[in-house]
Amino acid sequence: MDARPHIPVMLEAVLQWLDVRPGGIYVDCTAGAGGHAAAVAERMGDGRLIALDRDPSAVALARERLDPFPGAAVVNANYAELAAVLREAEVAAVDGVLIDAGVSSMQLDQAERGFSFQADGPLDMRMDPAQEVDARTFLMRCTAEELAGLLRDYGDVGPAKRIAAAICARRNAGRLEDTGDLAAAVREALDFVQGEPSELRTVFQAVRMAVNEELKWLEAGLRAGMDALRPGGRLVAIAFHSGEDRVVKRVLREASRRRRELHPDGRVRHTIPAALRLLTPKPVMPDAEEVVRNPRAKSARLRAAEKLEET
Repeated sequence: MDARPHIPVMLEAVLQWLDVRPGGIYVDCTAGAGGHAAAVAERMGDGRLIALDRDPSAVALARERLDPFPGAAVVNANYAELAAVLREAEVAAVDGVLIDAGVSSMQLDQAERGFSFQADGPLDMRMDPAQEVDARTFLMRCTAEELAGLLRDYGDVGPAKRIAAAICARRNAGRLEDTGDLAAAVREALDFVQGEPSELRTVFQAVRMAVNEELKWLEAGLRAGMDALRPGGRLVAIAFHSGEDRVVKRVLREASRRRRELHPDGRVRHTIPAALRLLTPKPVMPDAEEVVRNPRAKSARLRAAEKLEET
């Protein structure tokens, strides 16, 4: 019997594609509870790690997790602010940047954060508690048409109009106060479904992504990460939602192609060389064993690219 400890495939893939080496400088843009960051810190030896998170509670956990590593620091910041964070740290360029998009297990498991339909809590869903608009406020301001659109775009929800109408009906009746009310609206819209409708998960996902403007910040974070890399440095991004993966795929592909900048009359002004080399033509996915151990990893998609020399 193999008694070696199980190393999750996606964690090993992160370390492999980041090409973590002793003495390097790395950024974990989404520190969470510090799992990925700690694994990077262990491999980088006397290197340097800067971990970011927009959630103050995650920052506190990550700092505790990374306390044994003198080369690691945790900053409360959105990853779109990476350039400013690196300037403050007096870092000109880094060897690797990791972005693990979406909500963390830690956030899902805290009922008071309002991310999950599996426990009653306030309709909050803010990754940054200092953000003005929470989920309840957001849903109060949406029209049924706007809500149906975001359910389709961010949750791939089929009966989006039906569910949006039920949510708005509850809201207009003054019965949309907490996560239980939002879940009840979904069940009421799909009262013909036996058991728990799968749309519960995707509706909560869609509202969360809209409240936190996750796709906008993901694209900004990817571009900030590319800019921060030294030539030969690696960018690794993990997406858990088709919309997230489309953003990652598009941004990396665009950066891996030469572009022509044109004069107003159509003549080529100059050619902009590719900034990245794609390392993963297809996304890296977890194996069956990892999905059994951690069902939340099922939808994970990892993509990686390498910064090219400037020409």
